[in-house]
Amino acid sequence: MKVVLQNLTKKFPGRGRKNREDVIAVNDFSFEIPDGKLIGLLGPSGCGKSTTLNLISGLLKPTSGRIFFGGDDVTDLPPENRGIGLVFQNYALYPHLTVLQNILFPLQNLKGKDRLSKEEMLEKAGEAARLVQIDELMDRRPGELSGGQQQRVAIARALVKMPRVLLLDEPLSNLDARLRLQTREEIRRIQRQTGITTIFVTHDQEEAMSISDSIVVMKDGIVQQIGRPQEVYDEPVNLFVARFLGTPPINVFEGVIREGRLYLGKDAVLDAPGVCDQEVYVGIRPEGFALQEDGPLVCELRGVEVMGRDISVVCAHPASANPAVRAIVGTESNVDPQGGTVRFSLKPRKVFLFHKNTQVRIIPEKVQLRNVNR
Repeated sequence: MKVVLQNLTKKFPGRGRKNREDVIAVNDFSFEIPDGKLIGLLGPSGCGKSTTLNLISGLLKPTSGRIFFGGDDVTDLPPENRGIGLVFQNYALYPHLTVLQNILFPLQNLKGKDRLSKEEMLEKAGEAARLVQIDELMDRRPGELSGGQQQRVAIARALVKMPRVLLLDEPLSNLDARLRLQTREEIRRIQRQTGITTIFVTHDQEEAMSISDSIVVMKDGIVQQIGRPQEVYDEPVNLFVARFLGTPPINVFEGVIREGRLYLGKDAVLDAPGVCDQEVYVGIRPEGFALQEDGPLVCELRGVEVMGRDISVVCAHPASANPAVRAIVGTESNVDPQGGTVRFSLKPRKVFLFHKNTQVRIIPEKVQLRNVNR
């Protein structure tokens, strides 16, 4: 089911004594979600992602704009008539009911021509339970289940009616790290198996990037960038997106373009032909550093962290906007932890320039960064 959001806006009235201006939670959001895709709504707390999900579900009414499921305008339909499945952060299971009874609950509330026989309901509940691999737990109550099992019950309950659209509101945030990894893989498997259009809300960029077909990065109710996860990571449109995506986060420096060269402090680190002289913010991904004995970027070595598959070199630089600079290098690299300084060359494709005032990325087509010709 294709979902179309058309100029969607949601305002909440101001509540403060001094400031009674409306709070714009979602601001003129337009987006088309293709049929059968999994879309991640991503951003920090308060960015409007959960509000957007609640507008799509019908739990909130938009101030302006329209919502379409396929060719149907569902903007004014109540949630129960939209054909959605909704999974909450806190599972919202009925503690006095068994797993089977929890899954059956949405089917038991169907009325009229949609009403099913007992045998049909049991068959559908069994199918949903098998899909999320909890068919051996049907007689247990939620209190007898682990967090991951409870989340699977919540997903099965949302899927049992085979909704047109599945909405997941931070479904993994209550799970520990290992279980979160396992459950997000299960969500992706289930989504692919059912082909249901799915919208996944999270503040965890790693979750969104790992399972989404496309991600929507939001800030203060405004969409910052939409695209495939790797494309957004490799081509951020502004400094906010660059900072929000990536673990460890991107390293940000205050730099200067002078006579076709990029300077970080006194170090001329890259040639930047065609870019006019100006102050810039420079983003360098942690994997954008290469150890080099005579490299142009000189940093003060603070420590070396061995992470198994690679090494994190922690250092400092006067032009850095971060408290520490983190460079990820291969385990074959030889770094002396006692050395006072460390030198790097930079990988041009992992370096981004942003306008100092607007923090918008300087148009990539006009920037041909390359290693300094010394």
